[in-house]
Amino acid sequence: MADLRDKVAIVTGGASGIGEALSKELGKRGAIVYVTDIDEGRAKDVASSIVASGGTAESFALDVSSEEQVAGLIGDIASKHGRLDYMFNNAGMAVGGELRDLDMSQFRRVLDVNLWGVINGTYAAYKIMERQGHGHIVNVASMVGLVPVPMETAYVTSKHAVVGLSNSLRVEGAALGVRVSVVCPDFIKTRFYTSSRHVNVDEDKLIAQIPSFFFTSPERCARVILRGVNRNRGIITIGIYVRLLWRLYRTSPRMVMRGQLLYARKLRKLRLEDA
Repeated sequence: MADLRDKVAIVTGGASGIGEALSKELGKRGAIVYVTDIDEGRAKDVASSIVASGGTAESFALDVSSEEQVAGLIGDIASKHGRLDYMFNNAGMAVGGELRDLDMSQFRRVLDVNLWGVINGTYAAYKIMERQGHGHIVNVASMVGLVPVPMETAYVTSKHAVVGLSNSLRVEGAALGVRVSVVCPDFIKTRFYTSSRHVNVDEDKLIAQIPSFFFTSPERCARVILRGVNRNRGIITIGIYVRLLWRLYRTSPRMVMRGQLLYARKLRKLRLEDA
């Protein structure tokens, strides 16, 4: 990727996983990195690690579901530097399980973080970038933003919406100098799967369903993301599984739906007794 020296970049959910790897990779390439996360302590550790390696970084506690917090922080950073070059909306969470087992508060929380968190970051950054005439917004979705997946309805809803938001805004922003990309990885080797909650499901057996060879390291994921950003890719896919499944879904959606029906039956066997 082209030299990012002195480029101003904000990463949400930067305390772990993809966000941590992105923050560190940006730091290696010379960017001024703002590591934000609801976990202030871990965000500070990531920023300190970047600084210790010769980079430039600061950390801030941030709840992306708060429009006021997001707009305030992005505005302050842009004012400090006179610009904002990159906005990585990466923060996310998941509550898995069948829709019949979820309550509305769980569904709403997923949308608050995964969708409204992205909307809040996108809106605040876009207003600044549109005025300055340049900038790149990168929204992290998932392969489930491209294809339907059972037993993850709340998560899938949020990620489909992020893909739609990003693709639409990419068209709007093109003539204004604002680039927009959406990232759709498949399985990244982070704490995300083990830390996510799955309602009324045997979580250990559920995670064991994913073949280990499908997992990509967060460090490689970060490099692929930045390569896609450098090439101004609209949709940045990561992992062979998502590329194959997405292509098949576009050419033969009925075949994919049949496969997902079989997958749903398999997963339903992991459902605990009505509890």
